[in-house]
Amino acid sequence: MEKILIVEDDVIIGGGVKHFLESKGYSVSLAADVAEARRKLSEAFSLILLDINLPDGSGLELCGEIRRKSAVPIVFLTAKDAEDDMIEGFRCGCDDYISKPFSVELLYRRIAAVLRRSGSHQQKEVFSYNDLTVDFARMQAKISGRPVKLSATEYKLLELLIRNKGQVLTRGQILERIWDCDGNFIDENTLSVHIRRLRQKIEADPNDPEMIVTVFGIGYTFGE
Repeated sequence: MEKILIVEDDVIIGGGVKHFLESKGYSVSLAADVAEARRKLSEAFSLILLDINLPDGSGLELCGEIRRKSAVPIVFLTAKDAEDDMIEGFRCGCDDYISKPFSVELLYRRIAAVLRRSGSHQQKEVFSYNDLTVDFARMQAKISGRPVKLSATEYKLLELLIRNKGQVLTRGQILERIWDCDGNFIDENTLSVHIRRLRQKIEADPNDPEMIVTVFGIGYTFGE
């Protein structure tokens, strides 16, 4: 699983982006300032999301510091949106520059593009398993080449399980990462309904599923 470090002092923005990216299958760590980011950089990350204005220093300086030691992709996520600010960001070595306010869906696409360019992107944009094909870039699922109509929540659930293929996700972990199309968190009963509907749409035999597999007493996993 690819790991992303978010260096952001705004708790609401940082927490919201973390929650969204985790729903897309990334492992995400948060740092609220330069000092905390330096401590966490002892770990290996696939990409760093970096604010410029931080409580104890500049994201620009931290970017330059990181770039002298590592080629890890860096994306600035900042309210500083003047052309000169962007030029300075790229001069310091960033790979992309996104101004606040921003769309989390667009942020996700930009992150995926940077990871592809960097050569560290681990996840295929088109996933195939048995008769199922999922195109992550287009957010489309097909069974035997025929489109499957999924709700937004069903698609998020399917993508989360696929992105974490080989792992068992507890019901609690899924509930933390999935919300409905209106942004409301779903409960245990609603999750069971979405699982049942998703199986009916993609499984050859929903009563004996081969893709959305129940691990009794724990949660769910994708495939064997």
